[in-house]
Amino acid sequence: MIRISQPSNLELQALTVLWHLGPSTVATVLEELPDGKERAYTTVLTVMQNLEKKGHVRRVKMGRAHVYQAAHPQKSVVSDAVEEFITNTFGGRLCEAVMALLASGALTMEEKAEITKHLKLSKTLASKKSVKKSAEPAKKISAAKKSVAKKVAKKTAKK
Repeated sequence: MIRISQPSNLELQALTVLWHLGPSTVATVLEELPDGKERAYTTVLTVMQNLEKKGHVRRVKMGRAHVYQAAHPQKSVVSDAVEEFITNTFGGRLCEAVMALLASGALTMEEKAEITKHLKLSKTLASKKSVKKSAEPAKKISAAKKSVAKKVAKKTAKK
């Protein structure tokens, strides 16, 4: 699998605009950048061109305008960045990362409901994984017991 280079912070902001609004011009991306900082049109144009070179966006010419669209879904790009962030910032401890994120701002009722839904799904998956993992050593132990029993049976048969 070819690994796509991680986008910079400003490139991620531009991608966020494309993921939420869909295909957009440089002017639209400039207006909608989440951090709200003043930037020149040419700065955002350069960012979009760099994203195109990295394979994160595709460009289509519509009349005189160039329209950019994300080449990959948000989940595939963000998952690598999140994993790297959690590893580097929290030593891989997901719980600490989640607690820090929750402490950084207020959630709406809809967001809380969505998080609760995902946590319940996560618990279900985690319990299935733990059952599967706990069954594997039991299988190994029972296989080892059978092997020992066969060896003992052979030795007693020889005597």
